[in-house]
Amino acid sequence: MVKKILFVFAITLSSLLAVAQQDAQYSQYMFNGIYINPAYAGYKEQLNVHSFYRNQWTGITGAPKSMSLAVDAIANSGNVGLAFQVASDKLGAQNSVSAYANYAYRLRVGKSESSRLALGVGVGVLQQGIDGNNLNARDEGDNFIPIGNQNEIVPDARAGVFYSDDRFYAGFSADNLIAQYILNQRNLSVYFQTPKTHFYFTAGMLLPINESVQIKPSFLLKDDRGGPTSLDINAFVLLGNKIWVGGSYRTAVKLYNKSYLQSNLQKTNSAVGMVEFFATNFLRLGYAYDQTLSSLAGYSGGSHEISVGFTIKPKKGIKMLTPRYF
Repeated sequence: MVKKILFVFAITLSSLLAVAQQDAQYSQYMFNGIYINPAYAGYKEQLNVHSFYRNQWTGITGAPKSMSLAVDAIANSGNVGLAFQVASDKLGAQNSVSAYANYAYRLRVGKSESSRLALGVGVGVLQQGIDGNNLNARDEGDNFIPIGNQNEIVPDARAGVFYSDDRFYAGFSADNLIAQYILNQRNLSVYFQTPKTHFYFTAGMLLPINESVQIKPSFLLKDDRGGPTSLDINAFVLLGNKIWVGGSYRTAVKLYNKSYLQSNLQKTNSAVGMVEFFATNFLRLGYAYDQTLSSLAGYSGGSHEISVGFTIKPKKGIKMLTPRYF
């Protein structure tokens, strides 16, 4: 039975390339953009700690499990944002661990004190690993099956730009800028998945309905120049400055021609329901459930994601003019 599940998983996973790219996919990224853009560092203008845990495609052996932790704050009277993040991702026999230090220079633009254009960079390390004990060779003596745990550590970098004001934000970023070239130079791609550069473009706005209700629509485009481009369309309602309720729809879109892809790949990926609750003024708890819409739906129990965020009030002399909704 286990072998049958693994076989179905492998076949179905290959058909999901229309929307499944290499970077770990968190559904609640819009509540802390540091995970996709180093220029987001310092946006909240407070010491902010945020973590994710995601259990994807529950019920399938070897399905992805991801976790991450980020800490960010401001310096130089808010003109500089600093962040540190670590992440772990496991898929079957493969695993990766990364750590980045991020720096963002935050420029005041326009007449509003809250309008900022941030330029960010992140440098760190990426460890790629594979456990040969979890692999079964089709032919005995296969030299491409690693013996035991194999790990490789390489440097990496990321960069981005992020604009925000009271009611609007937009950002563009790229990651995995160095690691892929080093792994290829060392001829390690036979063992380790080569991390491709991923490009992210996101934007959103806050629309006040009345004093107690606000709406936040947003979108995210993600592309790795390999698989099809992924599009997230998001919509949330903020009730009484205490609860975010909303969801996302994830699908593939064609931005430019990719003749190397199969023409019959599925585009629809998942629908996501989310809730974020402010337990206190400084503690936020979140939960997201992804319902797969592809052919994997018959084998998976969906994906579950938990987030915890904690902020610490800034020191006197640093005034936050408006709440940070993005």
